[in-house]
Amino acid sequence: MRINKKVKLVVLGGGTGTFVILSGLKKYSRQLDISAVVTMFDSGGSTGRLRDQLGVLPPGDLRQCLVALSRSDLIWRKLFLYRFDSGDLKGHNFGNLFLSALEKITASYKEALDYCHVLLQCQGRVMPVTFDQAHLLAYYKSGKVINKEAEIDNYRNINDKILKIQLDRKVSVNKSAVACLESAEFVILGPGDIYTSIVPVLLVPEIVQAIKNSKAKIVFFVNLFTKPGETHNFTAKDYVTTIEKYLQRSVDYIIINKEPIKKEIIEHYQHYNSQVVTDDLGTDKRVIRANLLSKRIIRQSEADTVSRSLLRHSYTKTAKIILKIIKSTVL
Repeated sequence: MRINKKVKLVVLGGGTGTFVILSGLKKYSRQLDISAVVTMFDSGGSTGRLRDQLGVLPPGDLRQCLVALSRSDLIWRKLFLYRFDSGDLKGHNFGNLFLSALEKITASYKEALDYCHVLLQCQGRVMPVTFDQAHLLAYYKSGKVINKEAEIDNYRNINDKILKIQLDRKVSVNKSAVACLESAEFVILGPGDIYTSIVPVLLVPEIVQAIKNSKAKIVFFVNLFTKPGETHNFTAKDYVTTIEKYLQRSVDYIIINKEPIKKEIIEHYQHYNSQVVTDDLGTDKRVIRANLLSKRIIRQSEADTVSRSLLRHSYTKTAKIILKIIKSTVL
């Protein structure tokens, strides 16, 4: 599927959902000018320990995006994803340690990222939304207030509900991210944890304004499963309404999976109070329903202390949907 011009596309977010989208789009780097604007407010797992102990910026989401766009030798990609399973480094990811060390020995974080782009032969650009330190602050229906992404992630009370999420301090936006978004033709949001991976990028006001200033079409991928403590009982409409609240505009395309999920997978998620997201989008003309499931079931490393998805969207299927949208729009 060829496109006659190089299309400017920006993926917003972090976590495994953004990793999936970028991994699929990498194949089309000759047709797409790919950028990722990444959340910088993670505080869990290896990333959180490095933030607390070394005072570095959170490397985890950036590292995943860099690896997703990498075309370097397989050994480098495996190295950046490698997680130690014993000793003092147990739970740490090599890529996180590498980025944190680079931050310490280079003149700026931008310079550290430039080295990583070259080393990993990235087929696109990965940009932090900010270079400032900050944490997420969540306000709940019960009156509870939780500070830090990891604590929000660990709060699995299905009887409570997030009313609002914000940053605990004002941050300066990465101006390169603003410029990138203002010239974007397409912006991709999701899939991923909506309150801890996707919305955080939109908590920097200049990012939302940059999207408003652009002529970009917004593509939103709805999650496969709800998440206890964040999106319990959310339907597809709830996901769309939430993202549009923080985006301050409507999305142009809503992508949702229609492929049946195996009973044993559903039962696994139900054990952790997660349900398949109900498609209640009806005849909304923005909706594209497609088979989006990966055939690969992710087995989490015992050294990884952060809860991760068992079933994910497919790299190739999500990329093909995006390319189809682009082709129908720009040609």
